[in-house]
Amino acid sequence: MQTRVRIGLLTPSSNTVMEPRVAELLAELPQVTAHFGRFRVVRIAMSDDALGQFSFEPQLAAADLLADAKCDVIAWGGTSGGWLGVENDRALCHAITERTGVPATTSTLATLDAFRAMGASRYALATPYLEEVQNAIITNFAKVGFDCVHERHLEDPGNFTFAQYDEDTIAQMIREVAAKTPDAITVFCTNFDGPRVAPTVEGETGIPVFDSISVTLWHALRRIGFDTAPLSRWGRIFECPLPRNDTRGAEQVSA
Repeated sequence: MQTRVRIGLLTPSSNTVMEPRVAELLAELPQVTAHFGRFRVVRIAMSDDALGQFSFEPQLAAADLLADAKCDVIAWGGTSGGWLGVENDRALCHAITERTGVPATTSTLATLDAFRAMGASRYALATPYLEEVQNAIITNFAKVGFDCVHERHLEDPGNFTFAQYDEDTIAQMIREVAAKTPDAITVFCTNFDGPRVAPTVEGETGIPVFDSISVTLWHALRRIGFDTAPLSRWGRIFECPLPRNDTRGAEQVSA
């Protein structure tokens, strides 16, 4: 393992949570640094203009710049694959690697691999999103074998406003969906401040809680063979290696 590891993170332009929380997590791993590239995302909805924000070219242009920093892995730190479909994220990873030569992953692929790593088929979903977005996520996750047993959402088109919800609000949402005793819970949004409250509620309930920022970092590091166990206080997922039983995941498209 090299002495210095660089993670490239593609970030929505209006996101203000991911950068400080990633810095907080990585404070425990001084040999790992995070480097961010932005492209414009200002609204989360199912309208054509909102979906059009996630066309590949702006993301690939940002990935090109991260590749200039010799990043070891590039992750799309956003959950758009949840409503656009998992194949969209697999295609994005393939395009990033084809263009830059760097392994790639996304927050959505990380979440699905976290489910697999924990053997979770029944999950609960907590987000700030609109109902139409929430329903699309549930439908797309069902297509790849994961059943949503409870959900909470805040009916907010965001994206900037997602960061304004406090941690108590997010913790309460997690506790509410935990009532259905899912196999796992996902706090699915990288501009929703869940990294610090997720392990707290995980400890209270005994149910794995996957915050999108945390699992993206877990997946990116594991993709390049880095042991994430030193971050286990941020969630049980950090103790887990990547699952080996999904031949369609990000680990395949960037091989």
